[in-house]
Amino acid sequence: MILAIDVDYRGTTASVAGIAFQHWQDSEATGIYQSQVDNIADYVPGSFYKRELPCILTLLREHDLKPDVIVIDGYVYLDGKHQPGLGKHLYDALDGSTIIIGVAKKPFRDIGDDFALYRGNSNTPLYVTAEGIRQNDAYQAVQQMHGKYRNPTLLKQADRVCRRINLS
Repeated sequence: MILAIDVDYRGTTASVAGIAFQHWQDSEATGIYQSQVDNIADYVPGSFYKRELPCILTLLREHDLKPDVIVIDGYVYLDGKHQPGLGKHLYDALDGSTIIIGVAKKPFRDIGDDFALYRGNSNTPLYVTAEGIRQNDAYQAVQQMHGKYRNPTLLKQADRVCRRINLS
């Protein structure tokens, strides 16, 4: 199973969505999972993982999910190779048992153009980083994902689902 995860924040509460699918080219989810996390940490620049990692781990634990691959909205390595980001911390928290692929929409200050992926007719790249898989294989996987625009269909769905969760 491949699981695309996104998190939305409102005050001190977060909504987390996971979109499960089987093949990189899939256009439809095989499962949709949602969780809510209260009392989340404040955002600290350069330490985003401290806020988002507990949310992702809650989703995995609450739904007993053990995907082969997790695709996150963010970076595995902030510089592409060495400086750990959310994805590397997630990989370590899962004891290296799950491949993590990060797909970021904005460049981080030290990320190189060799991590940029142009999809569809967009002149704006996505930035792909990974752990547990060769960088080129991660790049190709994201390139193959369904959708003719910059953002793959199921990654957009994860974003929409987490924003729709009622945080009452």
